Amino acid sequence: MNRDMTFERLRPRVRAVPPITADLLVAAGVALFTASDAAVNDPEYRQADAFTWLLVAVSVLALVARRRRPVPVVLITGAACAGWALYGHIGELLNLPVIVALYTVAVLGDRRRTVWTGAVAAVVSGAVALRVGHDVANPQGLPVLELIWPLVPLLLGEAVRTRRELLREYEARAARAEEDREREAARRVHEERVRIARELHDIVAHTVTAMTVQAGVALDALDTRPEISRKAMRQVRDSGREAVRELRATVTVLRERDDEPPAPVPGIEGLRELVERFEGGAVELVMRREGEFDGLSPMVELAVHRIVQEALTNVVRHSGARRAAVSLVRHDDRLTVEIADDGAGGGAAGGAGELPEGRGGFGLIGMRERAAAAGGGVEYGPVPGGGFLVRAWLPAERPETGS
Repeated sequence: MNRDMTFERLRPRVRAVPPITADLLVAAGVALFTASDAAVNDPEYRQADAFTWLLVAVSVLALVARRRRPVPVVLITGAACAGWALYGHIGELLNLPVIVALYTVAVLGDRRRTVWTGAVAAVVSGAVALRVGHDVANPQGLPVLELIWPLVPLLLGEAVRTRRELLREYEARAARAEEDREREAARRVHEERVRIARELHDIVAHTVTAMTVQAGVALDALDTRPEISRKAMRQVRDSGREAVRELRATVTVLRERDDEPPAPVPGIEGLRELVERFEGGAVELVMRREGEFDGLSPMVELAVHRIVQEALTNVVRHSGARRAAVSLVRHDDRLTVEIADDGAGGGAAGGAGELPEGRGGFGLIGMRERAAAAGGGVEYGPVPGGGFLVRAWLPAERPETGS
């Protein structure tokens, strides 16, 4: 473990060394071992002379340019190695310059270049071995080994290059995955902001509208019918409390408090109370329910509640209607919600999804989004003979959950 930690600390320092400095250090190390081998030759063979040191100098200096010109460096160091053999020198380290050059060709190139370089180097090495004879070229083994040794540094360089490519690919994948995570996080944040904005719109705008209606009723009946006034003010109080409760639930979600139980989601059971908030004003409201409404998912129930809430708010604020009706019908796996009024809907001039002036806004966009999120849809528009209709259809069964 200590060795691994030391290596990890040294790796950044090694990578920080300039390439030319690293090449000079490699050339100096190769020169040390190659010159030592060239200086001490077997007494029965040619001893080092000026030509020998010339080949050493050429080989070592060529290694300085191995990164920029790897193939020419292989040719130069390979020629020097062959020159030593043909000139009568033997030694275990005389081929060190060409070994470094072959490794560089593989590690900085591609597989095709490595294959071609290996084939040429093996053929040349075998030819030199046959030319100079067994005793000089390879006194420890057979000439066939001279065909193999150039492939060793090439295979090593190929392995190192492949590993580097894999590491770069892993790093690129990790970077792409991180970017994907950031984009997904940003998308979820945006969706959450839209959801919270929609909730706040539904809570504040709709509740304030209902409270305004009831406050108007209370003001009109204050002197003549005080019991109606008191009832309307109690409705204003209850509406305010309900709005505070829902706002607190929304803020609790933002605070991510796990120790507080979540507030109940507004649903179909709360529609009667919702309709009562808008009653007593200029609009006469009726509500009809048909079918059983048990087993609906919380998302569907919330969508129904908010769609009715938005539609009634538009009726009270924009339509000028005198009567409105809310209808909920469940048939098999389909739940249909309709909110109709007799206001100035524009007759038959409009179509589904078209709104008369004054009825547009973010609330209608929210209705579409809620219905779509629950797996349904919404259409709205003027109806023939006058009035306006909002119709939503939603799935009436809970989605299947995998085990």
